[in-house]
Order: sequence, then structure tokens, then C-alpha cells
Amino acid sequence: MRETCHSLGRMESMGNNSPGPEIRALARNIRMSAHKARRVINQIRGRSYGQALMILELMPYGACYPISQLIHSAAANANHNMGLNKANLLVGRVEVNEGAVLKRIQPRAQGRGYPIQKPTCHITIVSEEISRSNDPIMSIESRKKGYVWRRK
Repeated sequence: MRETCHSLGRMESMGNNSPGPEIRALARNIRMSAHKARRVINQIRGRSYGQALMILELMPYGACYPISQLIHSAAANANHNMGLNKANLLVGRVEVNEGAVLKRIQPRAQGRGYPIQKPTCHITIVSEEISRSNDPIMSIESRKKGYVWRRK
């Protein structure tokens, strides 16, 4: 059975702290636990589009495939809706939330049935353009190096 990845491209204004509309891709009801998806998502948060795809291709987890599909979808949304170049994109805010739990029964001996719970999750990726992400707490150079410089 193949998992489907539904994406929803939205352009929303975030108020004062965001300089322009956001690029969003959303995948709902992905058949994996949120814990396993967060393990992969934490590695690509704050990376550029190319770096995130390279990391996802080299990681040995099953959660990498739907997440890479979602990053491709966010880049396609940015290119189509706003005319942005994929090379200038940055993986910004990423959320993994728990979805509905699919409840199944495993037949056992003597007419018993053991419950099986199959978790799902919802993944949201919000991308930013590199030139627009002027975060005063963390700059692009420090994101590349892995350092976090805080204001005093």
C-alpha cells in the first residue's frame, strides 16, 4: 500500500514578525508515528533546500521519503505561487503533530483478539526565502555552521 502525500500551498501574512507571505506544505495522515517523524525533522530544521534533500537521501529511516516529498512540494509551491528560486529556500518552521490512531485487531488463539494501534501524524513545513529570513537571534551563516548566537 502506498502512502499519499497531500500538499496545500498557502500564502498567509504572519503579522509583524514575518516580512512576507509564507510558503507552506502540509501532509496529513501519514502512516508513521510522530516520534519517528520528529527524529528526522529535527535534523533538517533550519537547513537550505539542497542540504535538507541531501540529508534525507542519506538517512536510513523510513520517515525520510514522505518528508522529502513534502519538501519538494513546498519548493514547488514557492516556485509556482511566488516565483521563487528553489536554491534560495530555507526550511523554516516544521511541525509534526499526532494524527488519528487506526485501531486494528490481531487474531490470536482460542478466539481472542489483541488490539493493534497504528499511529498517524500530520507534518507541516513552512519555508522561507534566504534573503527574507532576517532573524535577529540566528543568522544564515550561524545556521550553516550549527552555531546559535544570541543577543545580549
